Amino acid sequence: MIARLGRPFGDPDLLARAMAHRSWCAEVPGNLSNERLEFLGDAVLGLVVTDYLYRTYPDLPEGQLAQVRASVVNAEVLAEVAEEIRLGADLRLGKGEDASGGREKPSILSDAMEAVIGAVYIDGGWNAAEELVMRLLGERIVEGAAGPGGHDYKTRLQELSARVYDELPRYHHVSEGPDHAKRFVATVSVNGEAVGRGEGRSKKQAEQVAARMAWERLAGAGTGRPTTGPSPDEQPPPTAEEDDA
Repeated sequence: MIARLGRPFGDPDLLARAMAHRSWCAEVPGNLSNERLEFLGDAVLGLVVTDYLYRTYPDLPEGQLAQVRASVVNAEVLAEVAEEIRLGADLRLGKGEDASGGREKPSILSDAMEAVIGAVYIDGGWNAAEELVMRLLGERIVEGAAGPGGHDYKTRLQELSARVYDELPRYHHVSEGPDHAKRFVATVSVNGEAVGRGEGRSKKQAEQVAARMAWERLAGAGTGRPTTGPSPDEQPPPTAEEDDA
């Protein structure tokens, strides 16, 4: 876990506590759960994102700042991030919780992610916590600030598909590579036809790359129907770096 977080811990016990779910503590008396760290991490996360938005987007009004913050500071996003860094494998769960799929439950994953942020804050201070949050959530923050019609190609593609075909795009994912260097490939279909393919370090990033290819292809056709030319499977996928351009 320490390697996946990208920073050493002066006090490894803090990270161990961040992984301790209350179900495990009930079976192993004398250990503290991650709930206090979760409480702290929630506050740190909110302040890091708020501070970044305030300084980076001086023209955004308060209402939009709040919307962008809410789009990334929520349980669903935190669970996605926890999955991306394979946090579930390191959770300390009670036998019953473990047997019932607790390592994949969004509520447990999001709470543990907040606890990790809290542990990093205590261990390394504000700078360490800020670096971690921005590394894990930076792309999502930029996408949220762009908003519909900005650089969020998933939103653009969704609006185009709904308008032309009265249906939403469908994404299919596969993963490649070893656990320590896993890559995700997403293919997006509109009206039953694969129109975009993308690769990234996470499912969300791969989807954005695929959506960009699909949106440019469909929008370029004018009528919303695919342009002629190579299909997504016949041309090399754009890189994650291209999606950041």
